[in-house]
Amino acid sequence: MIDTEGDCAEWAFPAEPGSARSARHAVRSALGSWGLDAAVGDLAVLLVSELVTNSLRYASGPIGVRLVQSHADGGASPADFAPPAPVLLVEVSDPLPDPPTERSAGPDDEGGRGLQLVACSARRWGTRRGKSGKTVWFELALPG
Repeated sequence: MIDTEGDCAEWAFPAEPGSARSARHAVRSALGSWGLDAAVGDLAVLLVSELVTNSLRYASGPIGVRLVQSHADGGASPADFAPPAPVLLVEVSDPLPDPPTERSAGPDDEGGRGLQLVACSARRWGTRRGKSGKTVWFELALPG
C-alpha cells in the first residue's frame, strides 16, 4: 500500500499474474475498514479486478489503484441544487497511453466484457491521459 489517509487509499501493483488477486484483497480490506455497504464493496472489487486484468493483459509496467470516498456535503446548498451524493471514486492506472476500447463480446467470447461491466454498473466512468500513461476511473453511488 502506498498511502491511506482518511477516505483515500492507494496502491501500486507489479504487472504480474497475481496482481489482480492482490488488488481485490486490498480493495476489499480498505472498503471493509471504511464500513461501506457490502454490495458496493462487492461491485467495486469486481470492477477493479476487471480493470486490473485489462492492464495486465496490455501494459507492462506498474498498475496503480486508488480509492476515494467522498461524502455528501452537509452544509447549506442553493435551492436549485441538491447536495452532492456520496460516491466512491475508483481509479486504475497503467503506463500504456492508449485508452481502452469498449467492445461487444459475443456469447462464446472469453473476454471483452470488462468495460461493458463498468459502463453498466458505474454511476459514471471515463478515461484520462496522464504524464506517463492513462487512468480508467468510475464512480459508485454510496448509500446515505
